[in-house]
Amino acid sequence: MKWLLKIVEAVRPTFEEGGKLRTFKPIFEALEHFLFSPSTRTLGAPHVRDPMDLKRFMSMAIISVVPCAFAALYFFGWRFLAMVVVSYAAGLTVEAAFAIVRKEGINEGFFVTGILFPLIMPPNLPLWMVGLGVAFGVLIGKELFGGTGRNVFNPALVGRCFLALAYPKAMSQSYIEPSGDLLGCLLFKWLPSGSGVDAVTVATPLSAAKGGVMASTSHMLLGSISGSAGETSAILIILGGVFLLFTRVANWRTVVSILGSFIILTAALIASGATKVGIDGLCGPVVWHLFAGGLLFGAFFMATDPVTSPTTNPGKWIYGMIIGTVTVLIRNFTGYVEGVTFAILLGNIIAPILDEAIIEVRIRRLRSEG
Repeated sequence: MKWLLKIVEAVRPTFEEGGKLRTFKPIFEALEHFLFSPSTRTLGAPHVRDPMDLKRFMSMAIISVVPCAFAALYFFGWRFLAMVVVSYAAGLTVEAAFAIVRKEGINEGFFVTGILFPLIMPPNLPLWMVGLGVAFGVLIGKELFGGTGRNVFNPALVGRCFLALAYPKAMSQSYIEPSGDLLGCLLFKWLPSGSGVDAVTVATPLSAAKGGVMASTSHMLLGSISGSAGETSAILIILGGVFLLFTRVANWRTVVSILGSFIILTAALIASGATKVGIDGLCGPVVWHLFAGGLLFGAFFMATDPVTSPTTNPGKWIYGMIIGTVTVLIRNFTGYVEGVTFAILLGNIIAPILDEAIIEVRIRRLRSEG
């Protein structure tokens, strides 16, 4: 890579102050830092780099969703890859525009958002909606708050929430039957909607359950069901999630509290007969509810975002319990078949309050002890 480094060093003056392309310095620095570690160091000692720097954090997060991305490519074809390309193109355009205006570098944070967003989208959603949704999420969910590290809400979920409210028909009718034929899937399911390629719209497991039809638990485990592009295979989501926990990029307290509260409340509702998944009163087991929808994906990859989740350990427990509980309530007692997106966004709102309250309690305790 030395030859590439020489090229970067040669063109650097063009992007510095006084250079012809100085306006695009943030874009140049983003590409440079993506390929190489920054050569700059702090002004004062000690000059120590934390092993959990932003680049490593983002790299681990991207690696963790690779199994889900490959599953989406297998089940829904090259069209998923087109969604990824559109997501990065639209989102990075917004990021670059704000970086140029603020004269700041482009942060690596969007590289995670750019892959997460298409994974939580219906696989047959029109590509222009994918671009609009991710642009809205980055703009409203992050940049208006000051950029990466200052945002209150998860940008990917903000974009999904916007599309669900603005285009409910398209969002609900863009779920298609996954293909088990790898060759046929790769050859014929890559084109956008309306391109002449017929795609059979089918109900997701949660939508079908509202009508009394329960999907196979084994199919939800493997991924051969309809649903958002990266949320169909429970086993691959768990595999990527365990990797996040093992590398300590995600905090286990948040995941355990979400899943634990969800399981306990769901079991209680089923045991009491207070919830009915289907019109005919057909109720599924707790494991079925756990694998259905985007709960696992949200618990491992969205709710554990370190920027929008609490920093205190007690706060993580409460935050997770709120998300798990609200998800159950929305699924069972509202007109929405899925509640993970709204539950996590609600948790994002409460997260700063939880940290502030917990820190205040600790300070008062220390003062009383002193």
